[in-house]
Amino acid sequence: MTQSAKAIRIHEHGGPEVMKYEEVSVGDPGPGEVRLRQSAVGLNFIDVYHRTGLYPLDLPSTLGLEAAGTIDAVGEGVTAFKPGDRVAYGAGPIGSYTDLRNIPAGRVVALPDSISDTQAAAMMLQGMTVEYLIRRTYEVKPGDTVLFHAAAGGVGLIACQWLKQLGATVIGTVGSEEKAELAKSQGCDHIILYKQEDIAARVRDITDGKGVPVVYDSVGKDTFEASLDSLAPRGFLVSFGNASGPVPPFNPGILAQKGSLYFTRPTLMTYVADDQDLANSAKSLFDAVSKGLNISVNQTYALSEAQQAHRDLESRKTTGSTVLIPD
Repeated sequence: MTQSAKAIRIHEHGGPEVMKYEEVSVGDPGPGEVRLRQSAVGLNFIDVYHRTGLYPLDLPSTLGLEAAGTIDAVGEGVTAFKPGDRVAYGAGPIGSYTDLRNIPAGRVVALPDSISDTQAAAMMLQGMTVEYLIRRTYEVKPGDTVLFHAAAGGVGLIACQWLKQLGATVIGTVGSEEKAELAKSQGCDHIILYKQEDIAARVRDITDGKGVPVVYDSVGKDTFEASLDSLAPRGFLVSFGNASGPVPPFNPGILAQKGSLYFTRPTLMTYVADDQDLANSAKSLFDAVSKGLNISVNQTYALSEAQQAHRDLESRKTTGSTVLIPD
């Protein structure tokens, strides 16, 4: 039976104003699907990339890749879940900015009782991003010193804590004293105020001139050169975002000149494309939470206020994780 739902959709790419709060129809779940009544939706920078067209979508489209809620119906062949089960997802498929949707059962995971819907919506995409970055893209080892840009953001605050669980030393970049204090409170050992300090020079100072084995960079254009210059020989630059704009084309020879460096541009979607990889990533995240990883939900907005939420995210006014609550 078809039900009505409210969703944030775009019919063209552009600024926050292209997001429209609309009524949509949701039918019964198809084979292998569940219908999810969502109570909390995660806000992530990739949503901005989808909205602007940096990562183009087929239009019209509902935005969003992450949410949590309760299953209210299951489709044919679904045996792992039943109505009433609490679940969450953090890697799409796209369309989470709504209060009701159908989604493949293999893309959701059951939530432990200890994790609320709001926490889950705030941590699935960002937490699984941290998992694949520090456990699989470059496996951080006890004793490693790591440079993590945007340490006071949602991914950054999770990463600081998880890296400390792994026994790493964390150098984080932030844009203000307020954000510096926040990152420190979550385990960041050394803070670099990127607007006031030379990032690479400070990293060299902290590491006695050696540099770091890995830099995690979600900023992109503005930090690319500093990231390269912060690496030890044969170090890894993991570029996983474009908050300041895409990294411009560069001659790969620069990687040789600066110490036989590695450059990679991974995405969460590749690392959790397989349902089992998704389940394993979520389990690792839940285990880290059980060991004390704290999820900071520092902003909430009504789903209908998604335009303002995007404006605040893009202008760096937010810290930690942000959740949209269906009206």
